[in-house]
Amino acid sequence: MNNPLHFFSALLLGTVLLTASCKEERKLPIYGVRDTKEVAKADGFTVDTIYQTIPDFKFLNQDSVMITNDQFKGKIYVADFFFTSCTSICPIMHKNMKTLFQDFKSNPDVMFLSHTIDFKYDKPSVLKKYAQKLDVYDPKWQFVYGPKDSIYTIAEKSYLVAVQVDSNDREGYVHQGFLVLIDKDRRIRGAYDGTNPEQVEQLRKDIPVLLDEYKK
Repeated sequence: MNNPLHFFSALLLGTVLLTASCKEERKLPIYGVRDTKEVAKADGFTVDTIYQTIPDFKFLNQDSVMITNDQFKGKIYVADFFFTSCTSICPIMHKNMKTLFQDFKSNPDVMFLSHTIDFKYDKPSVLKKYAQKLDVYDPKWQFVYGPKDSIYTIAEKSYLVAVQVDSNDREGYVHQGFLVLIDKDRRIRGAYDGTNPEQVEQLRKDIPVLLDEYKK
């Protein structure tokens, strides 16, 4: 997928159409690149679909603790990309994300992961102050920092969210405000405009749908 903006614009439209057409029992679609492989079984060969997944990662969190996929094993989570000095979409995104965090705070199967794209300034101590300003002290919501190549690659190649340094922008960075829903198998199951109340409300409804999928 070469253009995450176009990909997720189409994705959001598809989410709306899916919701409208499946009012009784829904199952969230799986997004991203997919492939197939032949698998040998006792009664012959079968074709399995291989879905794009979030790769192994290793980032420092707001407490200067190394965070990896292990912290999210067996969980679904909502991920986003931001930077602490952002004054445009980030405050709106995280105000809305905090309402989701509060709604699912008591659910042990739901987590939140915010990646800073400001690799120059947003060191763990800065993320710590940012989390405290949001009044978030719970390990269920991790704020993470990493090298530019690692963060920007995982954003665009894995989460399909566009991020970039932009010297022409007054704040130095531009990024999309998607809240990306990841399932327990590391697959993308939805992307929602974090500045749009209707999309955030849709995410709130889709989280239980995804959780129910793992109960069956």
